[in-house]
Amino acid sequence: MAVDQSQQRLFELSNPTGMQVINDRCLFRTQDGHRVVIVSGIILAHYAVNDRMAEAHAMVSLVEQGWADQNDVAHAFGYAARTVRRQQRRFEDGGLAALGQGNGYPRGRARLATSRTQWVQKLRQQGCSNREIARCLGVNEKSIRKLLRRLGCPDPAPAQTELALNPAGPADPNLPAVSVSTISPPAVEPAQGADPNLSAFCSTAVAPVTLDTDPSDRWNDRLRAYLGLLDDAAPLFGSRTGVARAGVLLALPPLIHSGMFACAQQIYGSLGPAFYGLRTSLLTLRLMALWRIKRPEGLKEHSPQDLGRVLGLDRAPEVKTLRRKLARLAAAGRAAQFGQALAQQRVALRGATLGFLYVDGHVRVYHGPHRLPKAHVAQMRLSLPATSDYWVNEGTGDPLFVVTAEANAGMVKRLPGILEQVRALIGERRLTVVFDRGGFSPKLFQNIRDSGFDFLTYRKGRLPPIPRNRFHPRWTRLEGRTTTYRLADQEVRLLKGKLRLRQVTRLAQDGHQTPILTNRRDLPPAQVAYRMFARWRQENFFKVRHEVVRVIV
Repeated sequence: MAVDQSQQRLFELSNPTGMQVINDRCLFRTQDGHRVVIVSGIILAHYAVNDRMAEAHAMVSLVEQGWADQNDVAHAFGYAARTVRRQQRRFEDGGLAALGQGNGYPRGRARLATSRTQWVQKLRQQGCSNREIARCLGVNEKSIRKLLRRLGCPDPAPAQTELALNPAGPADPNLPAVSVSTISPPAVEPAQGADPNLSAFCSTAVAPVTLDTDPSDRWNDRLRAYLGLLDDAAPLFGSRTGVARAGVLLALPPLIHSGMFACAQQIYGSLGPAFYGLRTSLLTLRLMALWRIKRPEGLKEHSPQDLGRVLGLDRAPEVKTLRRKLARLAAAGRAAQFGQALAQQRVALRGATLGFLYVDGHVRVYHGPHRLPKAHVAQMRLSLPATSDYWVNEGTGDPLFVVTAEANAGMVKRLPGILEQVRALIGERRLTVVFDRGGFSPKLFQNIRDSGFDFLTYRKGRLPPIPRNRFHPRWTRLEGRTTTYRLADQEVRLLKGKLRLRQVTRLAQDGHQTPILTNRRDLPPAQVAYRMFARWRQENFFKVRHEVVRVIV
């Protein structure tokens, strides 16, 4: 049976000229400079092709009313999906008037911030040309002319100083390729009296200098850092009362005395041109520990302006900035050198008083991407991926240096290597090393004695109790106080009689006996017990250090 050709043409799918399908319900057709948007056979919009506001409203209507999604509309009209989302936000904020906003910078809005306006005025007073000012600020010369016209400033004199593109001498890699000769900070002669607004600590012989006068607005130093002319902002304090958290400034003298800033400058040098330099970043981390801010993310809960007043800045560094500084320090890979320099500094300051060193291991839980063996974490009573840090502290509990063990090696294996590092720092002096039962090993005792060290430690194992009649009251006076113990002093033999040591046993009030082993026979029994039990100063340091480490991690 023959099919009627006229009826067959009724079912043919045709695509007339100028028709664009959006989806199965929506399409639009363009003809003679006009466009019609149709949804399910009903006209949704009709506008001229060059009417951008009407076209944006049509796209927004299709998406907002649920007729099509952003990707289909953007593909059909020839835009990116990001453009459609931007038009939706504009329509929500300002209606049709916002959709008529042209491309480019908004007309009538100042292109330069207020702080830069002040900088333009200052350069203008110095006689800089418009072109020179534009190069310094990184904007177009036309923007400078418009700004000066609004400010009512006349045109500058034609004779101006140009930028030195090739300065004499070797270039500093930390500075930009173009050096600004006219805005370089003037040489500041040291005054007779120190400026109380400037910090006394710095790593170089020249104190940091700032050209700002308002502590709450450091636009000058920030611009100099942006131009590569500043490595670290100098602290500047104003006259204020009731500044929150300012009590941490009492910790500045001990921090300066420790040599931390000088050693950091010696090892790391500089973080490059920055407003928050090496000194400011280290100081912020230390003060965060005193503020009980456990990690950089905790800075979100505090006002940057309030913390900045204590640091001598207009704002304290925020999370992203501080994380970036830590990443740069870690990428340098000089943490071991930094710790070695700090240890040498402490030995130089307190070498004459170093007689007893306390060594103990501390498990640090690891949460990074690397696979590490598990270790028992006493605080959590769990076995977790962790590393063991072995700390060497002075007799007062202050740290000397720390060694991170590989594969969680025990005290018996790590102690000989630690003593080698101590010998390199101290020299040929004979010191007494104090450690707990984790280092109990008669062979280790013999090795320590042969290496030129003395030791104090607890005796490990089940021992028969000593008769009570062998304990006698012993007292000693150290560090301005008198301490009394009930002690029993005797000689013991280990390694089948090859190793002869001294054992001082303490009898507590509840009857518990604590045996202490040592190779020192010149110390009175009470001093042996006192030095052994003073190991709790190192445990107290671990409690404080736990908060400091959480700040850095």
